[in-house]
Amino acid sequence: MKKFFNTLGFWFNKVTIANNLTFADLGNPLFTLNGTFLVNLKTAIADSFRFRDNTKGFDIISIDTDLNIVELGENYDGQGFAGKQRIFVNQTNVASTLGGTIDSTKEYFIDGIVDCTGVSIEIPATGIYLKGYNFDTSQLVCSDSSYTMFTSPVGGSGNVLMAELSIEVSGTSSKVFDIFSDTGFEAVEINIVNFNNCTSLGTITNYRQGLETGTGRFGGKPELTLAGVWVGGYTIRTSIVRSLTAGTYNLFKAGTGFLMSSRFKTDINCDLPASASFVDFAPANFVNPSTLQFDGVLLTRAGVYNSTDSLLTPNISYSDLASNWTNCQGLQNTFVGGFIAIGTELETTINTVDVPETVVATAWTTSDLVHFDNPSGGQLRHLGNNPREYRLVYDLHVKGTASKVVTIRVKKYDSSLTTFSTVFDQQRVVNNLVGSDDKAFFNIDLTTTLDQNDYIYLEIINNTDDSNLTVENSSFFRLEQR
Repeated sequence: MKKFFNTLGFWFNKVTIANNLTFADLGNPLFTLNGTFLVNLKTAIADSFRFRDNTKGFDIISIDTDLNIVELGENYDGQGFAGKQRIFVNQTNVASTLGGTIDSTKEYFIDGIVDCTGVSIEIPATGIYLKGYNFDTSQLVCSDSSYTMFTSPVGGSGNVLMAELSIEVSGTSSKVFDIFSDTGFEAVEINIVNFNNCTSLGTITNYRQGLETGTGRFGGKPELTLAGVWVGGYTIRTSIVRSLTAGTYNLFKAGTGFLMSSRFKTDINCDLPASASFVDFAPANFVNPSTLQFDGVLLTRAGVYNSTDSLLTPNISYSDLASNWTNCQGLQNTFVGGFIAIGTELETTINTVDVPETVVATAWTTSDLVHFDNPSGGQLRHLGNNPREYRLVYDLHVKGTASKVVTIRVKKYDSSLTTFSTVFDQQRVVNNLVGSDDKAFFNIDLTTTLDQNDYIYLEIINNTDDSNLTVENSSFFRLEQR
């Protein structure tokens, strides 16, 4: 029992038990803090005790040692006994705790369901730290119209950390956040928090980074707007969205000046209602390639998967350079690569035996260009920076004079070095075919690496003489990520 009281005392911040205390000492001081008397222990019933604040005349805490139950007294105001590092917030004191000047050296513990009507929480430049028992027991709620729960002072706010609670802001034209970062290097971290029936989650501006883990959005229209420059990204892990209200809005919205310098990443499990969108982000919101990362997202509308629903992501596509969507259901996935083929063949002039010439055509056709383009002729250029490793496959038919030896050479341009290199050579003999043109057949499946702005193209060599060669219609090569 003495160990139990010691543990309890530590939880309430360095409150120590007297070394000579025994259970016979029920009338003596139990806890001391810096040598100052706080409370007495008095008998209530067998195996049950209570701490009483004799200066205020009510119980602070009751303990049932048989059932291992510890309960705060209903009149406890969260002060004093809570210790130096934690302030308990309840309905009695919410106006003076969360509604007052936030002490960033303290953790604010939400003790029950607290109605914040008339109370906005201004987050100072030094930040705020909120915690609860769990998202059922600890809640901050408000149904006021035109209400904002979290605001910033003129100079901006600091870190925002909250865990194991729920927030419900359900009034007309109301929202959870309207905050902006003090320096641009603050963080918002939300762990095991539910947003229930919220009219809007509001706007978070210019923070360095955001992290959500184990969050839920249930009911309402919980649109979260990200605004300003985010240099560190926003990640949402193991999050669920259900039972939202139908309407024209976005779960995640690009606000004024939104620019993501790092990544926005999520594996969210989301069911949207009619007319709502998942994100309204556009490619221009992302500084770097492949930084809108949907990995393992499950996305439905009214319970139905439809990856071709253009309203899900109205301003950005799976194939855009900013996108990297993998292992998703209900969204199209990003498969980086491209295909190029001879649309209209043209004879390649061979000027000198054993000297390579670039393969030419009257027309080239391309398709499935994802993070690739066709800057000129038969080139496929990598526009992104991830992935770097590619599989190259080609199937080429070369017309020429029978028995001539021909080489196809795969060439790579390295943008960073401004140099060309040979990836692979393949040599074949032109077959003497009956009833058709004489041809050599080239097939390959190999790997290579391509960084940003590197490109691949083909050369052809006549190793026998300087007679011309033609790469036939429908000959192609393809690049795809490994």
